Formats: sequence, structure tokens, C-alpha cells
Amino acid sequence: RTLTPLNAFLRTAFGLIALASSMLALAAPPFNVGSKRFTESYILGEIVKQTAQSAGEATATHHQGLGNTAIVLNALTTGSIDVYAEYTGTIAKEILKLDAVPSIAELNARLAPMGLAAGVALGFNNTYALAMRGDDARRANIARLSDLEAHPELRLGLSQEFIGRADGWPGLKRAYDLPFDTPRGLDHGLAYEALAGNQVDAIDIYSTDAKVDKYRLAVLDDDRHYFPRYDAVLLYRADLPQRLPKTWAALAKLENTIDDASMRRMNAAAELEGKDFAAIAAAFLARQRGLSVDAATP
Repeated sequence: RTLTPLNAFLRTAFGLIALASSMLALAAPPFNVGSKRFTESYILGEIVKQTAQSAGEATATHHQGLGNTAIVLNALTTGSIDVYAEYTGTIAKEILKLDAVPSIAELNARLAPMGLAAGVALGFNNTYALAMRGDDARRANIARLSDLEAHPELRLGLSQEFIGRADGWPGLKRAYDLPFDTPRGLDHGLAYEALAGNQVDAIDIYSTDAKVDKYRLAVLDDDRHYFPRYDAVLLYRADLPQRLPKTWAALAKLENTIDDASMRRMNAAAELEGKDFAAIAAAFLARQRGLSVDAATP
């Protein structure tokens, strides 16, 4: 049928608006976030992506589960991604091959020749720890790793990886003069259930594991500071703050916003409650902004 002059004008106007919107979207520079293949990395990747998108400067994409450290690092150094959440211990030991974990300033001095930098400490430390059933630990007055020396009767259930790592069981036994023989290895995925089922009395964990709160465990304090710090930070291409200043300013506001307990709760929301990574990240960011969050969010 024949268009009226008004209809023709409106159709043209809407078409121009749609075209302009498409052109603006195409003009927005890309911002690519990476993550490794484990729950915590997926969640942090979503938090970074959504934070970046909210700055309105770039079109953010989260490339989920790229692989292990070497694969994600290669994506970063080649420019396939701009940033991902990493840990100071991993940067020092796996990427830079250092014996200890130095300050952020020293890490950055060593990362600079690679065109990379680390910053925006998120606020939590996901390192190795030993944990016991909370009631048992309180009954025996065990709160620190050094307290274990007086309890040779305890049964340890340690993962094969922890037993085999130089910075795992062998060094821990020496540092605390622990009175235990090397235990038979236990699969990390079964350790929590073995502890809950009273088959063992202490296990090695990662300090932000989802099941720590589920089983009401007591995480023993590393009072001799044996375990290196694995503080979560953003590892990024060094030119990012200059290239996308508004996006970087938004990311910088994530500093010290996630403590160990908050990260455990988010991991649990994904692993134990089956919630979507993007929804968990959105709920976290809503809380940070002081917005109301639906009861179904973690």
C-alpha cells in the first residue's frame, strides 16, 4: 500500500536511528576479558566484564575458560585479551619463575618487559591452608598450624598435588615440625566428604573453596607465614589505562571489594547452588552499588 508522507518520514527516521546506533556500537573499541577453567576465574571474569561494560567506553566480551595459566597468559601477551584475574603467587612462581612472592612494585618491574602490569588488588587471598571440622578444632583448642605439633593423633587427608609440591607438605612439615608421617594421597574432590564423614581429621584446602562454609570448617591460621600469598589482582596489558581510561577507572574501583568470605560465598553459589556466573557477578556488583538484590541471588 502507499505510504503517507508521515509514515514515510517516520520509517526513514527510525531507520537512521537504528543505523546510528549500529555505527556507535561498531565504533566502540573492544575490551576482552579472559578466564581460566575453574569456578572462581569464571566469576571474576564476569565481574570484570560487567564492570567494564558499565563504563560505557568499550564493548566488553568475556572469553570464558581459555585454559591454564600458559594459555591465558599467551592470549594476554598477544593482545587477544586485555585483562584477566590472576594471583600474585602464580605471577611470581609460574610466570616470572621467582622463588618468593615480592611486592606488586617488583612484580611490575619484572612484568614491564612483557608489556604487562598487575594491579587492583581485589581483596582476597586464595592460598593453600589446612582445615578441620569446626567443632573438633574448638574442642581441642586448635586454631593455628603450630597447634598441630601437640596433636600427633590427628589423621591427615592430603591431596596428591599438595603432598608432591615442594611448597606443599614437605616444606610445611619442616616449617612447623609436624609429628605426622606423609599420609596416603586423597583426591581433592573427595576430601571434604571424607572430613565430614570422620574418615580424616584435617585436609588441605584452598582458602576460598566453596565447601569451607558448607561443612563449617575451621581454617587454621598460618602463624609462621609458610604459605605464599596468592592475592587476587588484575593482570593486564600495560597500555590499558591509557587506551581505555574510563574503563580502567571503573575497574580500579574493584580494589579491596572482595574478601575471602565473599569469594567463598560466590563460589558456593555456582558450585553448590548451580547459579549462573553472570548472575552471581551482577548480584555482587548490585550490592556494591547499594542496589536491592532479588532474594534468589547469592
